[in-house]
Amino acid sequence: MNSKLKEAFRFCLVGGFATLLHYGLYWVLMQYINVNIAYAAGYILSFIANFYLTAYFTFRVAPSFKKAVGMGGAHLVNFLLHMGLLNLFLVMGIPEKWAPIPVFAIAIPVNFLLVRFVFKKRDR
Repeated sequence: MNSKLKEAFRFCLVGGFATLLHYGLYWVLMQYINVNIAYAAGYILSFIANFYLTAYFTFRVAPSFKKAVGMGGAHLVNFLLHMGLLNLFLVMGIPEKWAPIPVFAIAIPVNFLLVRFVFKKRDR
């Protein structure tokens, strides 16, 4: 297996964990607070775990402030995509507990491309 395929596989593992963490936190929090706030809180907490796992495990580089800022920028774009899609699917009538599933299916591939750019770009 070539290095890019291994990298994509590790990304899927880390992304799967981060997605399950995000969805689990959302599932619990939506019982008590607004779905948008629950979704955002789950996203933020999963982002922190995702950053360190992405650095150490997926791309096998040391985390740095510069990479954190770059990944934060990539995830800001991704977060806005998530929130827009979540609300679109809610308006379309998809139940709150299931609406994140199609969001993940669309946003995760976009996120891979953005994050890979951040971590594979040479530090200057």
